[in-house]
Amino acid sequence: MDLTGSVCIVTGGGSGIGAALCRALATAGASGVAVVDRNFAGAQAVASEIGACGLAVGCDVGDEADVNRMVDTVMDRYGRIDVLCNNAGIANDGDILATPITVWDQQWQVNVMAHVYAVRAVLPHMVERGSGIVQHTASMAGILTSHGACTYATTKHAVVGLAEWLSISYHDRGIRVHLLAPLGVNTPMLDTSSDFARNAAGPIREPEEVAQQVLDAFAEERFLVLTDPVAQTWIERKTTDIERWLVGMRRLQARLFPGGS
Repeated sequence: MDLTGSVCIVTGGGSGIGAALCRALATAGASGVAVVDRNFAGAQAVASEIGACGLAVGCDVGDEADVNRMVDTVMDRYGRIDVLCNNAGIANDGDILATPITVWDQQWQVNVMAHVYAVRAVLPHMVERGSGIVQHTASMAGILTSHGACTYATTKHAVVGLAEWLSISYHDRGIRVHLLAPLGVNTPMLDTSSDFARNAAGPIREPEEVAQQVLDAFAEERFLVLTDPVAQTWIERKTTDIERWLVGMRRLQARLFPGGS
C-alpha cells in the first residue's frame, strides 16, 4: 500500500515505538497521523513534531467508549482511516503468585482488549472500502514467552492469536494485517541495564529502526515483523522441538532468578 495521503491511527503514539511509527508514517507521506496516547501532553509533543499531518488525541485505549470516541474524532477530521497501528501496551515484571488480579485486569484491557476495541471501531470502514492496514504490536514474549513477566507474556500471546485470526479472516476482503513481535527495543518499557535485557532480550534495537521495519512489512505485505534474524532461529527451535526448548528456557530462568522467580 502506498502510504502517500493515507490517514493513520497510532495508539501509544506519545513515546517509544509508537512515536517512531508516527514519525515514519509522516515521512512516508501520510496526510493525517492521529497520535493517540493517554498522556495527552506526550501526544501533543509528537503531533507538533511531525507537523501539519499530526493530530493529538488523548485516549484511554483500555476503555471501549473512549476508543470509539477517538475513532469518531479521526473520522470527523479526515473522513476515513487507512492504517490502524495498535501499539499501546503496558508491562510488569511479576511472578503469577505475586501479581495482583488488578494488574491482570489492567494489562488485559490495555494489551488485548484495546486492540479488539480499535479493530471493531475501524474495521467496518476499511471493509466497506475494500482496503486497509491493521498492525498489532505484540512482542517475542507473545511467541516464545518471557522470563518473569507472566502477565505480559500471557497477554501478548493473546495479541498474536488475534492478529493471526484477523489475517486469515479478512485478507480476502482487502485488509492487510501485520504483527510486530520485537525483541528488546530501547524504550522506557525496557530497563536496558537489567540482567533480563543483557541476557534474554536479544539484540536491542532503536524505535526508529523498528518503525522502518514495520513500514517495510507494509510495502511487502508481510505479516510477521521481527526485529532481528535470531528471532526466527529461536522460533524454529521452539516449533521443531518444544521439549528441548523448554529445557533451555528453564536453564536461563535459573540464571536470571537464582533464588526463584
